[in-house]
Amino acid sequence: MESLKNLYRIGNGPSSSHTMAPQHASMIFAEKCPQAYKYVVTLYGSLAATGRGHMTDQAIINVLQQHGYVEIEWHPEIRLPFHPNGMKFEGFSNDGRLLDSWTVYSIGGGALSEGKEYDMFSVTNTYALKNLSEIMAWCYDNGRNFWEYVEMCEQKDIWDFLQKIWHAMQKCVEAGLDNDGVLPGPLHLSRKASGYYSRAGKYSSAARDKSLIYAYALAASEENAAGHTVVTAPTCGACGVLPAVLYHLKNTQGLSETRILRALATAGLIGNVVKQNASISGAEVGCQGEVGVACAMAAAAACQLLGGSPSQIEYAAEIGLEHHLGMTCDPIAGMVQIPCIERNAFAATRALDAQLYAIQSDGKHRVTFDKVVAVMKQTGHDLPSLYKETSMGGLATSLDIP
Repeated sequence: MESLKNLYRIGNGPSSSHTMAPQHASMIFAEKCPQAYKYVVTLYGSLAATGRGHMTDQAIINVLQQHGYVEIEWHPEIRLPFHPNGMKFEGFSNDGRLLDSWTVYSIGGGALSEGKEYDMFSVTNTYALKNLSEIMAWCYDNGRNFWEYVEMCEQKDIWDFLQKIWHAMQKCVEAGLDNDGVLPGPLHLSRKASGYYSRAGKYSSAARDKSLIYAYALAASEENAAGHTVVTAPTCGACGVLPAVLYHLKNTQGLSETRILRALATAGLIGNVVKQNASISGAEVGCQGEVGVACAMAAAAACQLLGGSPSQIEYAAEIGLEHHLGMTCDPIAGMVQIPCIERNAFAATRALDAQLYAIQSDGKHRVTFDKVVAVMKQTGHDLPSLYKETSMGGLATSLDIP
């Protein structure tokens, strides 16, 4: 498995796969072909189907227009063999000669691939163990916890990196709580985080806590929808779940930053296992790979922070993912707003429910996290493309948007 530095990424929303990765790919191609008079970028499959709503074209144009004229071509009906999020970059001279061509894929969470076993994006494996059952066995054999496995495998600067990630998450939540107004796009969706936060104090303790968690998740998700700075956890579309849970527990439990960073390490390990053995791409496996995985990550982090054993942490993650199996990725108007923002809020509260259920048990259960990951992968493959970030089915068809 790769380093957590390739899972947690700081960047602009609204989509790690549709905005961050195409922007990065554009930067690479601009360096490869800086002399081009005109750039033609062809988007395929999901990138083309929901690219306008996700601001894919603008992310590409913002980079390439500094070097030459830019044309975007859209082919949602064509799915390249390697991944639904395919894109082809071409650079032309002023007399129309093709100077360079490059096909690349956005594979989820801001990551890129050329569709080869080894390519320019290949990295050295940081973790020798690739599934959670093996890692948990290591924990019990050595009397350690999941975060200690991360510490053993990563470079020494991992804690500095996670501190940067945590500070960015907090800043995102706080910015979202301060902002009001309407989110960009044809849905004219009003921000809700500040209102939920203000009204939380009117409720009794249980309802107040839930309302605050809603507010924190909404805050981060609304910042993402506005194209502001967020952290992929594991994606932009699911960026509100883990920060909301950690921010809430920090405030209510008086947790030190050290403990929060260790929880981030454990959450990242959960996300990495899914990324290695299935997918975190909504275009490949649906929203179960985004919000579902975010819920599992947050449940594991919360369980660790509240005193769970490795087996209870694994159980919390399993519950968080299992009960999102089959969740479709069906954004209305191709925008990361409806149902994405509300899904983040409910997944954050579900993560805390999962940890509570798991921590009251002895950690023993019949279906392991690894088995649920395998089921999620197969379920994602079985879902029709209508329900995998194409906005051609499900809730995406429930409103007529001009």
